[in-house]
Amino acid sequence: MIRVKICGLTDWTMTRAAVDAGADAVGFVFAEGRRQVSPEQVRTIVEQLPPYVTTVGVFVNEGLARLNEIAAYCRLDLLQLHGTESPDYCAQAARPVIKTIAVRGPQDVEAIDTYLSCTRGILLDAYVEGASGGTGRTFSWEYAVHAAKRAPIILAGGLHPGNVEEAIRQIRPYAVDVSSGVETAGVKDPQRIQAFIERVRLCAAAEYAPQQRGG
Repeated sequence: MIRVKICGLTDWTMTRAAVDAGADAVGFVFAEGRRQVSPEQVRTIVEQLPPYVTTVGVFVNEGLARLNEIAAYCRLDLLQLHGTESPDYCAQAARPVIKTIAVRGPQDVEAIDTYLSCTRGILLDAYVEGASGGTGRTFSWEYAVHAAKRAPIILAGGLHPGNVEEAIRQIRPYAVDVSSGVETAGVKDPQRIQAFIERVRLCAAAEYAPQQRGG
């Protein structure tokens, strides 16, 4: 099974649409940007979620004390860090960490080893100068193929209903993470969310199905 995270959610209506469509995790961006939400907004949403939905807070170079304060207040399950946070910083976070690596080339794949002992997982995203995720840009998936041999990989960066199946076939990631790829005119689109998750499930079922033995 490949897990699916719908990120950049800003209200209960869209969060519920993601959960109803079968999302395993929902993400809330606390860093500056058009998808930024407040701790108060997220706490209200989290309180309404059914069990077994993982909540993820997305941060960029947040002060450690503030990071842990928000995590506790919002009752977040995981912290997804998109900045230049060090392994030592990750180790001091009050919740398990997903560290994002912005991929430009093979040297970025090498950086994964630095974070394996202090994180729950590694997320690969496209490098875009001046941005920290949610850009809708892809990166060369050949690097993700190599990264997946080092650790379970969460794949992000330009995924959408039209290309996620090919990404799964090439990379076989542990999970996929999408934000702008399920939006229409900058707003989360329930139909695109549904289509994205359906294609992940169908492709994963085909790719990971045990081979039938001949009679």
